[in-house]
Amino acid sequence: MKVTVFGIGYVGLVQAAVLADAGHQVCCVDVDPDKIANLEQGIIPIFEPGLTDLVKKNHQSGRLLFTTDAAVGVAFGEIQFIAVGTPPDEDGSADLKYVLAVAETIACYMDSPKIVVNKSTVPVGTADRVSARMTEVLAERKLDIAFQVASNPEFLKEGSAVADCVRPDRIVIGTDSEHVEAQLRELYEPFNRNHEKVIVMDVRSAELTKYAANCLLATKISFMNEMANLAERLGADIEAVRHGIGSDPRIGYHFIYAGCGYGGSCFPKDVQALERTARQVGYEAQLLTAVEAVNERQKSRLFDQISHYFNGDVSGKTFAVWGLSFKPNTDDMRAASSRVLMELLWQNGAAVQAFDPEAMEETQRIYGHRSDLRLMGTKEAALAGADALVVVTEWRDFKAPDFAYIRAALSTPVIFDGRNLYDPQRMQDQGFDYYGIGRGKSVRPEV
Repeated sequence: MKVTVFGIGYVGLVQAAVLADAGHQVCCVDVDPDKIANLEQGIIPIFEPGLTDLVKKNHQSGRLLFTTDAAVGVAFGEIQFIAVGTPPDEDGSADLKYVLAVAETIACYMDSPKIVVNKSTVPVGTADRVSARMTEVLAERKLDIAFQVASNPEFLKEGSAVADCVRPDRIVIGTDSEHVEAQLRELYEPFNRNHEKVIVMDVRSAELTKYAANCLLATKISFMNEMANLAERLGADIEAVRHGIGSDPRIGYHFIYAGCGYGGSCFPKDVQALERTARQVGYEAQLLTAVEAVNERQKSRLFDQISHYFNGDVSGKTFAVWGLSFKPNTDDMRAASSRVLMELLWQNGAAVQAFDPEAMEETQRIYGHRSDLRLMGTKEAALAGADALVVVTEWRDFKAPDFAYIRAALSTPVIFDGRNLYDPQRMQDQGFDYYGIGRGKSVRPEV
């Protein structure tokens, strides 16, 4: 099939590459000429395992095309995906200007029937707004060309997006059109062979499904962080609690890790956007408000521990920070907990020596060159002369370090573990002061 994808960001590029790899012809359209030029040369704008090879392979085969010419993209495929960003507006609601701009563009150039598919995460009712805008533009052109708007939300996890796209848990299609359903079933047939994964529903339900999924996952994380903060005060260990409740099949082990808060491009803005949507229809979504508040508070937890340990004065101290991306296997630092930590340390006169396997360039892009930030080439280099180690992202490379080396390199043998990677008793045996998240009473080495 011939498909056009507008918006070659995280979602659009992964979806386009995977569809092309399955044998479809895919035309990618983006307004950024530098991005398109780089993609033509095999330079990928994001880090995602497996994506670079997939893009290069399918571009070379001729199944994956890149252009800034919207007219070419509109003419290319009957199916037109909208995969542009929906950033938070000033009040936290999703800003649909890019989505509606693509809808207008499609209507400006189309001269044959189109299926327009919202892949972006959009508020309930967006398909109606897209349809209305396209109808206006076609009326201005004095044309009567058939089109239909469907919802097909993505459920990709950064760090495993390619795998999630190739082997999806579910394929949600929001439409009341048999033709649209048939076309999208054909499009996704290569990914629906093992068992039936397609779930068809009305458009508004599909739009809400995406938000509901992300908000429920965010709720699980904030709930566990609430329990972790309570565990610290009660002398309990949240890791033991996690094993205890995760064994219940109604709860499960996914997304019940306590830590220093969630980040990324999805959970923070989607929780906020759905809460604002609720407010617009006269409903107070108290749980969503609490989820957001708990997460914002949790992002300061590491600094609070550090400040308490150093008696409220971190001025002149240097902290080794392991992990800058919001999660492993990505270079994405949007709403990352590392940013809150570093900015609080800088505000209080401390310096940072940081290492991340993938997010160093992104950190440099965000913060530029500053005297209180040193980006180090290895995790070991980040330790040299530092007053403490702070673990912020649970990269595999950080899970089994040389603790003897760490102790020798640090001027103070203390670890603040924002992802509970290490065992408190082992840390005590190794001679560290150790502070995890919700690990009961903090441990110090026996004298």
